[in-house]
Amino acid sequence: MIREEILDIKPYVPGKPIEEVKRELGIDDVIKLASNENPLGPSKQAIEAMEEAASKIHIYPHGSCHTLKKILSKRLGVKKEEIIFGNGSDDILKFIGESFVKADEEVIIARPSFSEYEFATNLMGGNVVTVPLTNYKHDLDAMLKAITDRTKLVFICNPNNPTGTIVTQQEVDAFMAEVPEDVIVVFDEAYQEYVTSDDYPETIDYLVDYDNVIILRTFSKVYGLAGLRIGYAISNEELIGYLNRVRPPFEVNSMAQVAAEATLQDQNHLDRSREVNFKGKEYLYQEFERLGLEYVPTEANFILVDVKKDANKVFADMQQRGVIIRNAQAFGYETMIRVTIGTREQNQRLIDTLEKVLD
Repeated sequence: MIREEILDIKPYVPGKPIEEVKRELGIDDVIKLASNENPLGPSKQAIEAMEEAASKIHIYPHGSCHTLKKILSKRLGVKKEEIIFGNGSDDILKFIGESFVKADEEVIIARPSFSEYEFATNLMGGNVVTVPLTNYKHDLDAMLKAITDRTKLVFICNPNNPTGTIVTQQEVDAFMAEVPEDVIVVFDEAYQEYVTSDDYPETIDYLVDYDNVIILRTFSKVYGLAGLRIGYAISNEELIGYLNRVRPPFEVNSMAQVAAEATLQDQNHLDRSREVNFKGKEYLYQEFERLGLEYVPTEANFILVDVKKDANKVFADMQQRGVIIRNAQAFGYETMIRVTIGTREQNQRLIDTLEKVLD
């Protein structure tokens, strides 16, 4: 009765919602630093745009996000035909699998990295080929060596989730020069707005020289629109055309479209979000060092830190005290947790709680 391919799919397990933790534990003061959300919330301009649009939600949204695509294409310096939107960038991962992966073809991913790459592969009966991280970052040389005549896709999460590390311009340049032209390279850049390194690659430039590149970005992280579910991909017209063939009509709702349009115009919100993240990162680095805890320097809005104890117990103890974090055992790190960088008050509470739990 079912397709055997879906038996290899493990349902995604998100962090627990605040309201669920409140209900389970019977406490009111709960903060969530588990899912890499923007602690400042959405832009006020985005909220105002949604309020104005609320009376029109009986009308179907524009199927191809016409106005948003016009704004974004101008900002990125690409043609409108080179952009596609989805119900979160996760949605576009599914489009990619449906468009390109045949049964028994191979898809190369780093491990650990974002689990939805495996979902998009397994959904179509493809074979996942994993390449371990080296020093918490993608080993592009090893990924290149893993390519065979059965390889269809390579996913590069940059910055990588859950480690926050990046591969550099030089590393990606060397990688792209060797990748066969019939292997599609997907750069997932969900956290690229947080990057401060000068060595971070400008992947849009690759679209000029390579026909096998797809770039994924999202409005869920720095723009604070995670609850609306809207992300996008950039590529050449041909590949975007194939993705549009499997994109359902009206995939991005009206509220998401107007909120994204508004937030792109709010540079102040973007600047504040980056500043809060940078200051929070420096504070948490300092506190982790004070506590004698090793961490992975990050280019994202989260930090992977070694608490030197069973991460599952630390996770549970933190949650009992109203601080939700991410247990990194699911990523293969038995004594590590991943924490989202929050506001100064949230970061201070995180450290105070962690210190008590580890005492």
